[in-house]
Amino acid sequence: MIYSKIPGTETKVSKICLGTMTWGEQNTQDQAHQQMDFAVERGVNFFDVAELYPIPPNPKTQGDTERFIGNWFKQSGRRDKIILATKISGPAPFVAHIRDNLGFSNQAIDQALELSLKRLKTDYIDLYQLHWPERKTNFFGQRGYSFYEGPSWENNFHQVLQKLEGHIKAGKIRHIGVSNENPWGLMKFLEIAKQHDLPLIRTVQNPYSLVNRLFEVGNAEICHHEDLGLLAYSPLAFGTLSGKYLDGKRPPNSRLTLFSNYDRYNRGPCVEATRKYVELSREHGLKPAQMALSFVNSRPFVTSNIIGATTLEQLQENIESIDVELGQDILDHIDQIQESQPNPSP
Repeated sequence: MIYSKIPGTETKVSKICLGTMTWGEQNTQDQAHQQMDFAVERGVNFFDVAELYPIPPNPKTQGDTERFIGNWFKQSGRRDKIILATKISGPAPFVAHIRDNLGFSNQAIDQALELSLKRLKTDYIDLYQLHWPERKTNFFGQRGYSFYEGPSWENNFHQVLQKLEGHIKAGKIRHIGVSNENPWGLMKFLEIAKQHDLPLIRTVQNPYSLVNRLFEVGNAEICHHEDLGLLAYSPLAFGTLSGKYLDGKRPPNSRLTLFSNYDRYNRGPCVEATRKYVELSREHGLKPAQMALSFVNSRPFVTSNIIGATTLEQLQENIESIDVELGQDILDHIDQIQESQPNPSP
Protein backbone atom coordinates (compact mmCIF):
# COMPACT_ATOMS: atom_id res chain seq x y z
CA MET A 1 0.00 0.00 0.00
CA ILE A 2 1.04 3.58 -0.63
CA TYR A 3 0.32 6.26 2.00
CA SER A 4 0.10 10.01 1.89
CA LYS A 5 -0.55 12.66 4.50
CA ILE A 6 -3.73 14.67 4.65
CA PRO A 7 -2.32 18.04 3.51
CA GLY A 8 -1.17 20.32 6.29
CA THR A 9 -1.31 17.52 8.87
CA GLU A 10 0.67 14.54 10.12
CA THR A 11 -2.30 12.20 9.54
CA LYS A 12 -1.21 9.41 7.20
CA VAL A 13 -3.88 7.76 5.03
CA SER A 14 -3.76 4.94 2.52
CA LYS A 15 -3.93 6.00 -1.13
CA ILE A 16 -6.89 3.63 -1.39
CA CYS A 17 -9.82 4.63 0.80
CA LEU A 18 -12.61 2.17 1.54
CA GLY A 19 -15.95 3.61 0.41
CA THR A 20 -19.03 2.34 2.20
CA MET A 21 -22.21 3.66 0.60
CA THR A 22 -23.52 0.22 -0.43
CA TRP A 23 -23.48 -1.12 3.13
CA GLY A 24 -27.06 -1.44 4.32
CA GLU A 25 -28.68 -1.64 0.87
CA GLN A 26 -26.52 -3.88 -1.33
CA ASN A 27 -24.37 -5.31 1.46
CA THR A 28 -25.28 -6.82 4.82
CA GLN A 29 -23.45 -6.03 8.04
CA ASP A 30 -21.56 -9.32 7.83
CA GLN A 31 -20.41 -8.50 4.30
CA ALA A 32 -19.38 -4.99 5.39
CA HIS A 33 -17.33 -6.45 8.24
CA GLN A 34 -15.68 -8.88 5.83
CA GLN A 35 -14.77 -5.97 3.56
CA MET A 36 -13.25 -4.00 6.43
CA ASP A 37 -11.22 -7.00 7.59
CA PHE A 38 -10.04 -7.70 4.03
CA ALA A 39 -9.10 -4.08 3.33
CA VAL A 40 -7.21 -3.58 6.60
CA GLU A 41 -5.22 -6.77 6.03
CA ARG A 42 -4.06 -5.22 2.74
CA GLY A 43 -2.94 -1.94 4.25
CA VAL A 44 -6.06 0.21 3.89
CA ASN A 45 -6.40 2.45 6.95
CA PHE A 46 -8.90 5.02 5.66
CA PHE A 47 -12.71 4.59 5.68
CA ASP A 48 -15.21 7.10 4.30
CA VAL A 49 -18.88 7.18 5.30
CA ALA A 50 -21.72 9.71 5.70
CA GLU A 51 -24.76 10.16 7.91
CA LEU A 52 -26.85 9.85 4.72
CA TYR A 53 -25.60 6.35 3.83
CA PRO A 54 -26.49 3.85 2.53
CA ILE A 55 -27.32 4.99 -0.99
CA PRO A 56 -29.94 5.23 -2.36
CA PRO A 57 -31.34 7.29 0.54
CA ASN A 58 -33.94 5.36 2.49
CA PRO A 59 -35.60 6.32 5.80
CA LYS A 60 -35.59 2.65 6.86
CA THR A 61 -31.83 2.16 6.40
CA GLN A 62 -30.46 5.69 6.99
CA GLY A 63 -27.51 5.57 9.38
CA ASP A 64 -27.01 1.81 9.01
CA THR A 65 -23.65 2.25 7.29
CA GLU A 66 -22.26 4.19 10.26
CA ARG A 67 -23.81 1.59 12.59
CA PHE A 68 -22.09 -1.26 10.73
CA ILE A 69 -18.73 0.50 11.13
CA GLY A 70 -19.40 1.25 14.79
CA ASN A 71 -20.20 -2.39 15.47
CA TRP A 72 -17.00 -3.43 13.69
CA PHE A 73 -14.99 -1.03 15.86
CA LYS A 74 -16.56 -2.55 18.96
CA GLN A 75 -15.96 -6.14 17.86
CA SER A 76 -12.50 -5.69 16.38
CA GLY A 77 -11.01 -3.12 18.74
CA ARG A 78 -9.37 -1.45 15.76
CA ARG A 79 -10.71 2.10 16.08
CA ASP A 80 -7.22 3.49 16.74
CA LYS A 81 -5.91 1.84 13.54
CA ILE A 82 -8.40 3.59 11.25
CA ILE A 83 -8.58 7.13 9.91
CA LEU A 84 -12.32 7.69 9.84
CA ALA A 85 -14.10 10.24 7.65
CA THR A 86 -17.81 10.99 7.74
CA LYS A 87 -20.06 13.72 6.36
CA ILE A 88 -22.94 15.93 7.45
CA SER A 89 -25.72 16.29 4.87
CA GLY A 90 -26.59 19.61 3.34
CA PRO A 91 -30.23 20.61 2.85
CA ALA A 92 -32.21 18.86 0.11
CA PRO A 93 -35.65 17.26 -0.25
CA PHE A 94 -34.19 13.75 -0.63
CA VAL A 95 -32.64 13.91 2.87
CA ALA A 96 -35.63 15.30 4.74
CA HIS A 97 -35.88 12.01 6.65
CA ILE A 98 -32.48 12.40 8.31
CA ARG A 99 -33.16 15.24 10.74
CA ASP A 100 -35.74 17.96 11.24
CA ASN A 101 -32.91 20.46 11.35
CA LEU A 102 -31.03 20.21 8.05
CA GLY A 103 -28.22 22.43 6.86
CA PHE A 104 -25.12 23.73 8.63
CA SER A 105 -26.57 25.84 11.41
CA ASN A 106 -24.92 25.55 14.83
CA GLN A 107 -27.74 23.34 16.06
CA ALA A 108 -27.67 21.15 12.96
CA ILE A 109 -23.91 20.55 13.20
CA ASP A 110 -24.16 19.74 16.90
CA GLN A 111 -26.98 17.27 16.34
CA ALA A 112 -25.53 15.60 13.24
CA LEU A 113 -22.11 15.14 14.83
CA GLU A 114 -23.49 13.65 18.03
CA LEU A 115 -25.68 11.20 16.13
CA SER A 116 -22.76 10.10 13.94
CA LEU A 117 -20.50 9.62 16.97
CA LYS A 118 -23.17 7.50 18.63
CA ARG A 119 -23.75 5.30 15.57
CA LEU A 120 -20.00 4.94 14.96
CA LYS A 121 -19.35 4.06 18.62
CA THR A 122 -16.45 6.48 18.84
CA ASP A 123 -15.73 9.76 20.58
CA TYR A 124 -13.93 11.45 17.67
CA ILE A 125 -14.00 11.78 13.88
CA ASP A 126 -10.67 12.11 12.08
CA LEU A 127 -12.13 14.01 9.12
CA TYR A 128 -15.55 15.69 9.27
CA GLN A 129 -16.87 16.86 5.91
CA LEU A 130 -19.74 19.00 4.61
CA HIS A 131 -21.39 16.61 2.16
CA TRP A 132 -22.53 19.29 -0.30
CA PRO A 133 -22.88 23.08 -0.22
CA GLU A 134 -25.74 24.64 1.70
CA ARG A 135 -25.91 27.50 -0.79
CA LYS A 136 -27.54 27.21 -4.23
CA THR A 137 -24.89 26.09 -6.69
CA ASN A 138 -24.13 23.29 -9.14
CA PHE A 139 -23.11 19.83 -7.95
CA PHE A 140 -24.13 16.15 -8.34
CA GLY A 141 -23.67 16.24 -12.10
CA GLN A 142 -25.14 19.67 -12.83
CA ARG A 143 -22.87 21.33 -15.36
CA GLY A 144 -23.98 24.95 -15.37
CA TYR A 145 -24.41 27.54 -12.64
CA SER A 146 -27.90 29.08 -12.43
CA PHE A 147 -28.01 32.68 -11.29
CA TYR A 148 -30.58 33.40 -8.59
CA GLU A 149 -31.83 36.26 -6.50
CA GLY A 150 -31.32 35.87 -2.80
CA PRO A 151 -29.08 36.60 0.17
CA SER A 152 -25.38 35.97 -0.02
CA TRP A 153 -24.09 32.89 1.80
CA GLU A 154 -20.81 34.64 2.57
CA ASN A 155 -21.43 35.15 6.29
CA ASN A 156 -22.20 31.45 6.73
CA PHE A 157 -18.61 30.42 5.99
CA HIS A 158 -17.47 32.12 9.20
CA GLN A 159 -20.29 30.65 11.30
CA VAL A 160 -19.67 27.10 10.04
CA LEU A 161 -15.90 27.26 10.60
CA GLN A 162 -16.39 28.75 14.07
CA LYS A 163 -18.77 25.95 15.08
CA LEU A 164 -16.44 23.26 13.71
CA GLU A 165 -13.53 24.87 15.58
CA GLY A 166 -15.44 24.39 18.82
CA HIS A 167 -15.76 20.66 18.14
CA ILE A 168 -12.07 20.45 17.20
CA LYS A 169 -11.11 22.07 20.50
CA ALA A 170 -13.43 19.64 22.30
CA GLY A 171 -11.61 16.72 20.67
CA LYS A 172 -14.62 15.46 18.71
CA ILE A 173 -13.16 16.36 15.30
CA ARG A 174 -9.53 16.32 14.23
CA HIS A 175 -9.67 17.76 10.70
CA ILE A 176 -12.33 19.22 8.41
CA GLY A 177 -13.13 18.94 4.73
CA VAL A 178 -15.79 19.68 2.14
CA SER A 179 -17.42 17.67 -0.61
CA ASN A 180 -19.06 18.41 -3.97
CA GLU A 181 -17.57 21.89 -3.70
CA ASN A 182 -16.64 24.40 -6.39
CA PRO A 183 -13.64 26.78 -6.65
CA TRP A 184 -15.48 29.79 -5.17
CA GLY A 185 -16.55 27.79 -2.14
CA LEU A 186 -13.06 26.37 -1.60
CA MET A 187 -11.45 29.79 -1.76
CA LYS A 188 -14.06 31.37 0.52
CA PHE A 189 -13.54 28.74 3.20
CA LEU A 190 -9.79 29.31 2.99
CA GLU A 191 -10.09 33.10 2.92
CA ILE A 192 -12.40 33.29 5.94
CA ALA A 193 -10.29 30.79 7.89
CA LYS A 194 -7.12 32.81 7.32
CA GLN A 195 -8.82 36.13 8.12
CA HIS A 196 -10.20 34.92 11.45
CA ASP A 197 -7.58 32.33 12.46
CA LEU A 198 -10.07 29.47 12.11
CA PRO A 199 -9.39 25.86 11.07
CA LEU A 200 -8.44 25.32 7.45
CA ILE A 201 -10.25 22.78 5.32
CA ARG A 202 -7.77 20.07 4.40
CA THR A 203 -9.61 17.99 1.81
CA VAL A 204 -12.28 18.20 -0.87
CA GLN A 205 -14.23 15.07 -1.82
CA ASN A 206 -15.42 15.47 -5.41
CA PRO A 207 -16.10 13.12 -8.33
CA TYR A 208 -13.05 12.36 -10.42
CA SER A 209 -12.55 9.65 -13.03
CA LEU A 210 -11.63 9.05 -16.64
CA VAL A 211 -15.10 10.28 -17.67
CA ASN A 212 -15.15 13.25 -15.30
CA ARG A 213 -11.95 15.28 -15.07
CA LEU A 214 -13.66 18.59 -14.37
CA PHE A 215 -11.76 18.84 -11.08
CA GLU A 216 -8.69 19.65 -13.14
CA VAL A 217 -10.27 22.97 -14.14
CA GLY A 218 -9.92 25.34 -11.18
CA ASN A 219 -10.00 23.03 -8.19
CA ALA A 220 -6.75 21.18 -8.94
CA GLU A 221 -4.84 24.47 -9.07
CA ILE A 222 -6.31 25.45 -5.71
CA CYS A 223 -5.14 22.12 -4.26
CA HIS A 224 -1.64 22.79 -5.60
CA HIS A 225 -1.27 26.33 -4.26
CA GLU A 226 -3.36 26.08 -1.08
CA ASP A 227 -2.22 22.66 0.19
CA LEU A 228 -5.51 20.77 -0.17
CA GLY A 229 -6.05 17.16 -1.19
CA LEU A 230 -8.69 15.56 -3.36
CA LEU A 231 -10.54 12.53 -2.06
CA ALA A 232 -11.74 11.21 -5.40
CA TYR A 233 -15.17 9.61 -5.37
CA SER A 234 -16.79 7.53 -8.12
CA PRO A 235 -13.38 6.76 -9.68
CA LEU A 236 -15.06 3.89 -11.56
CA ALA A 237 -18.14 5.98 -12.42
CA PHE A 238 -20.56 3.67 -10.56
CA GLY A 239 -18.68 0.67 -11.96
CA THR A 240 -19.24 1.59 -15.61
CA LEU A 241 -15.50 1.94 -16.26
CA SER A 242 -15.08 -1.76 -15.52
CA GLY A 243 -16.90 -2.31 -18.82
CA LYS A 244 -19.50 -4.58 -17.24
CA TYR A 245 -22.44 -2.50 -18.48
CA LEU A 246 -21.35 -2.15 -22.11
CA ASP A 247 -23.68 -3.39 -24.85
CA GLY A 248 -26.67 -3.16 -22.56
CA LYS A 249 -25.44 -5.74 -20.08
CA ARG A 250 -26.99 -5.63 -16.62
CA PRO A 251 -25.21 -8.06 -14.28
CA PRO A 252 -27.42 -9.43 -11.47
CA ASN A 253 -27.33 -7.43 -8.23
CA SER A 254 -25.15 -4.71 -9.76
CA ARG A 255 -25.83 -1.08 -8.97
CA LEU A 256 -27.33 -0.01 -12.29
CA THR A 257 -29.39 -3.19 -12.45
CA LEU A 258 -30.93 -2.54 -9.05
CA PHE A 259 -31.14 1.26 -9.33
CA SER A 260 -31.60 2.10 -13.00
CA ASN A 261 -32.34 5.77 -12.26
CA TYR A 262 -28.69 6.28 -11.28
CA ASP A 263 -27.71 7.00 -14.88
CA ARG A 264 -25.23 9.81 -14.28
CA TYR A 265 -22.44 7.69 -15.79
CA ASN A 266 -24.46 5.62 -18.24
CA ARG A 267 -25.66 8.11 -20.84
CA GLY A 268 -24.77 8.09 -24.55
CA PRO A 269 -21.51 10.09 -24.66
CA CYS A 270 -20.22 8.42 -21.50
CA VAL A 271 -20.94 4.93 -22.86
CA GLU A 272 -18.91 5.66 -25.98
CA ALA A 273 -16.00 7.13 -24.01
CA THR A 274 -16.11 4.16 -21.63
CA ARG A 275 -15.90 1.78 -24.57
CA LYS A 276 -12.73 3.51 -25.78
CA TYR A 277 -11.11 3.33 -22.32
CA VAL A 278 -12.01 -0.34 -21.95
CA GLU A 279 -10.56 -1.12 -25.39
CA LEU A 280 -7.38 0.78 -24.50
CA SER A 281 -6.92 -1.16 -21.27
CA ARG A 282 -7.34 -4.49 -23.02
CA GLU A 283 -4.88 -3.53 -25.75
CA HIS A 284 -2.28 -3.17 -22.98
CA GLY A 285 -3.27 -6.32 -21.10
CA LEU A 286 -4.81 -4.43 -18.20
CA LYS A 287 -8.10 -4.90 -16.40
CA PRO A 288 -10.33 -1.93 -17.26
CA ALA A 289 -11.14 -1.15 -13.63
CA GLN A 290 -7.50 -1.23 -12.60
CA MET A 291 -6.46 1.08 -15.43
CA ALA A 292 -9.18 3.55 -14.44
CA LEU A 293 -8.21 3.44 -10.77
CA SER A 294 -4.48 3.60 -11.48
CA PHE A 295 -5.03 6.78 -13.48
CA VAL A 296 -6.73 8.41 -10.47
CA ASN A 297 -4.06 7.08 -8.08
CA SER A 298 -1.35 8.74 -10.17
CA ARG A 299 -2.72 12.29 -10.10
CA PRO A 300 -0.57 14.60 -7.90
CA PHE A 301 -3.56 16.37 -6.35
CA VAL A 302 -5.22 13.11 -5.18
CA THR A 303 -4.67 12.35 -1.51
CA SER A 304 -6.82 9.21 -1.57
CA ASN A 305 -8.96 7.30 -4.05
CA ILE A 306 -12.33 6.18 -2.65
CA ILE A 307 -13.18 2.75 -4.00
CA GLY A 308 -16.39 0.82 -3.44
CA ALA A 309 -17.25 -2.83 -3.96
CA THR A 310 -20.09 -5.22 -3.28
CA THR A 311 -17.98 -8.41 -3.41
CA LEU A 312 -14.58 -9.34 -2.02
CA GLU A 313 -13.43 -10.19 -5.55
CA GLN A 314 -14.18 -6.64 -6.69
CA LEU A 315 -12.56 -5.23 -3.58
CA GLN A 316 -9.36 -7.20 -4.16
CA GLU A 317 -9.14 -6.06 -7.78
CA ASN A 318 -9.70 -2.45 -6.78
CA ILE A 319 -7.14 -2.48 -3.98
CA GLU A 320 -4.56 -4.14 -6.23
CA SER A 321 -4.79 -1.17 -8.60
CA ILE A 322 -2.24 0.44 -6.29
CA ASP A 323 0.36 -1.88 -7.84
CA VAL A 324 -0.50 -0.91 -11.43
CA GLU A 325 1.64 1.80 -12.99
CA LEU A 326 0.58 3.28 -16.30
CA GLY A 327 3.21 3.98 -18.90
CA GLN A 328 3.43 7.31 -20.69
CA ASP A 329 2.03 5.82 -23.89
CA ILE A 330 -1.16 4.77 -22.09
CA LEU A 331 -1.43 8.15 -20.39
CA ASP A 332 -1.03 9.86 -23.76
CA HIS A 333 -3.82 7.70 -25.22
CA ILE A 334 -6.04 8.51 -22.24
CA ASP A 335 -5.51 12.21 -22.89
CA GLN A 336 -6.37 11.70 -26.56
CA ILE A 337 -9.68 10.09 -25.64
CA GLN A 338 -10.34 12.90 -23.18
CA GLU A 339 -9.68 15.46 -25.90
CA SER A 340 -12.07 13.77 -28.29
CA GLN A 341 -14.82 13.27 -25.69
CA PRO A 342 -14.11 15.62 -22.77
CA ASN A 343 -15.83 14.93 -19.47
CA PRO A 344 -18.93 13.19 -20.79
CA SER A 345 -20.29 12.62 -17.29
CA PRO A 346 -19.98 15.54 -14.85
